[in-house]
Amino acid sequence: MEAIARRCSEFEQLVYARDVLQSAGHAILAAAHQLGGSFCSAVELLLACRGHVVVSGLGKAGLVGQKISATLASTGTPSHFLHPTEALHGDLGRVRPEDVALLLSASGETEEIIRLVTALAELKVPIVAVTCSRQSRLAKSADVVLELGPIEEAGHLRLAPSTSTTVMLALGDALALTVSRLRGFRAEDFARFHPGGSLGKKLSRVEEHMRSLDECRIASDRLTLREVIVATRRPGRRTGAIMLVDSDGRLSGIFTDSDLAKVLERRQDAVLDAPIADLMTRHPITVRAGTSLRDAVAILAEKKISELPVIDSETHPIGLLDITDVVALFPDQLSQECPAKYDENSPVRHDQPTTPQDVRTKRLPLVQESESSCCNRPELPGLRIITPEEGDQSE
Repeated sequence: MEAIARRCSEFEQLVYARDVLQSAGHAILAAAHQLGGSFCSAVELLLACRGHVVVSGLGKAGLVGQKISATLASTGTPSHFLHPTEALHGDLGRVRPEDVALLLSASGETEEIIRLVTALAELKVPIVAVTCSRQSRLAKSADVVLELGPIEEAGHLRLAPSTSTTVMLALGDALALTVSRLRGFRAEDFARFHPGGSLGKKLSRVEEHMRSLDECRIASDRLTLREVIVATRRPGRRTGAIMLVDSDGRLSGIFTDSDLAKVLERRQDAVLDAPIADLMTRHPITVRAGTSLRDAVAILAEKKISELPVIDSETHPIGLLDITDVVALFPDQLSQECPAKYDENSPVRHDQPTTPQDVRTKRLPLVQESESSCCNRPELPGLRIITPEEGDQSE
């Protein structure tokens, strides 16, 4: 084997691998073109099933069956895998008359599967067979047959289950997803079965990730700006917005740190003692409890806002979704989509002047980017840290 490996160039390896993939692809396309009434009959059986879809197969077909069973279960069709040998030694007790059996065997002659067919027939369980030939014993005993037709396995030996199991898997996915669509399975239903990982977070409800009221800054809209700022002081991490409520506790407006910054920049000291109701943003953008995190994040992005109040059906605030919390939920994804732009240790760019004024204001250079940057943002001017002397000279 070592001598053969040394004689096989990289080009020959790639040609061989591509042949394997193309064989599988052609076989899947052929299976797609020959789908007919039997497939629809199998769909109807699964839709009408009041129990579980019991999937079984031996060897490589069994491994494919486990995946098909998992796909069925995760897309709204209760299912479990039954090993044919274990079934004949007690696990047949898992099967009920209201179940439907989905049996996989390329040859249709696997002895353990044939014996399982006999046991299932005694329980009056409908059988859907996935096999290459309608003339096999499995096909002749089944209620519905999904015939794969003659399939040549991939590889130089044409022996190892490869193309046949790939087509089985694809056909199982087609069956599971067709049934799921006809059941009216929704993204919200999918979220219930996938609470973990990035996908689960996106489809989860916004109240699972918002800051609860005891973590938010909230005040009466009858107070002055100064009173609101004092009343909403809190240690530790705080939200970037204050939610204002009327006498009935309903959300009437929002006042953000950006709003306060504008007041200070304009040196409007008198405004500090003005009613907050005159300064707040009335009728702010909100979301109802039960909204998916995915939809809430879409609103943050579309409206270009950093804080999103969450309200109940009577517009009482129940929490706040802060953009910093959203970023913390998907740190790896965000870092891959938009890598950091600035490097404080980068050398000074040659196209920037190096006058004493530049040194005094500590001009920070930007890292040069390629035109193919993922974020496609226009180049910004150099960042500057203003010294106290310059601050005194500003208006």
